[in-house]
Amino acid sequence: MRLHNQVAIITGGANGIGYAAVERFAEEGAKVVLADYDEATGIDAASKLRDSGYDVTFIQVDVANRESVQQLIDRTVETYGGIDILINNAGITRDAMLAKMEPSNFQQVLDVNLTGVFNCTQSALPHLISKGKGKIINTSSVSGVYGNVGQTNYAASKAAVIGMTKSWAKELGRKGINVNAVAPGFTRTAMVEKMPENIIEQMKSIVALQRLGVPKDIANAYLFLASSESDYVNGHVLHVDGGIMM
Repeated sequence: MRLHNQVAIITGGANGIGYAAVERFAEEGAKVVLADYDEATGIDAASKLRDSGYDVTFIQVDVANRESVQQLIDRTVETYGGIDILINNAGITRDAMLAKMEPSNFQQVLDVNLTGVFNCTQSALPHLISKGKGKIINTSSVSGVYGNVGQTNYAASKAAVIGMTKSWAKELGRKGINVNAVAPGFTRTAMVEKMPENIIEQMKSIVALQRLGVPKDIANAYLFLASSESDYVNGHVLHVDGGIMM
């Protein structure tokens, strides 16, 4: 039980990588707040995990909205008495080539993927500081490291998350708070499964392991960075991508 009695908030926890992380953290003894914009799916996901004996609570949140985020933090503290771990996993895509990208879609991705990370972290921070320790894990992407065709908005948001992670690691390390990021590669989420098979094969072809990741691969990376095993890891970007050969 690497996270016994630790209180963890995982945003974007209703589906894909986020859900795998909620389940993995619960297995390791954490009290998990499954935070997501999708209320119906979030309620069902949390109920399923509670039926399996895990301590999981769903709280609806729009990470791009400061008031909604503050309600998430307040309800978490009211329910569990504090916060130990924050996983900023929520994210969206609105892909298009640069010439055709709508300014509204550019801004929406930044609002969720970048400002959302800022909102959640700043709102949770007083509770982490009051404990004198804590773990913050931000979700970047290989697109934020290497760039990607058709993802100007997404790649920009995920690159900026890396910059924030490194800045916060320097600011908050002296307060006992570790801040790290995970950069997932091509992962078999529901969105990827809907892609044409030839595109999936192309994705596999540039991965040294010649396969796509699964959500649990990323969840295990979150788990390592949230546990005491990573207490001397700070300001790091952990690539979980099978060895992408760009």
